Amino acid sequence: MNPEFLEIEKVFINKEIIDTNFTCDLSKCKGACCTMESEFGAPITEDEIETINKILPAVLEYLPKEHRQEIEKKGFWIEKQGDLMTRSLNNRACVFVTWDGDIAKCGIEKAYREKKVDFIKPVSCHLFPIRVSKFGGDVLRFEKYSECMPALEKGNGTQIKIIDFCRDSLEREYGKEWFSITKQSVQK
Repeated sequence: MNPEFLEIEKVFINKEIIDTNFTCDLSKCKGACCTMESEFGAPITEDEIETINKILPAVLEYLPKEHRQEIEKKGFWIEKQGDLMTRSLNNRACVFVTWDGDIAKCGIEKAYREKKVDFIKPVSCHLFPIRVSKFGGDVLRFEKYSECMPALEKGNGTQIKIIDFCRDSLEREYGKEWFSITKQSVQK
């Protein structure tokens, strides 16, 4: 096994996730993960498309008019070379972006926090800055962006590792038992 990865139940974790301090600092990054320049938004699964279709009327209430119009005209997702992704608006913001002042936030998550829906957001967004690749099983890696430098700086102050920062999303995707086994393996 590659010494830069830890394997837990056929999930390979890049050790940067275990060793790197990270705590989002929205006041500095302004929600850049939701507005990075790209033709597409976030990776999404077929099950998530089905779920979002069901909750879409509640989520639309939280979105700016331009985003609602884009979704109504073209839908909220796209398939490109076999990959499913949310759409982006103007090659910039995910169609689910809403604004809290000058900070981009997720309209799905806002609806969730206000108890209008029971789905927090696509797991790829929830896991960020962790990205998942498929290579004989899931491979978790730290996705590095210059826009996340404030999160690394703040993380050095909080001493929270990426694995702990992403605990809820990792438990959502792989289960509490998997997370517990992973933490025990890390502490050895």
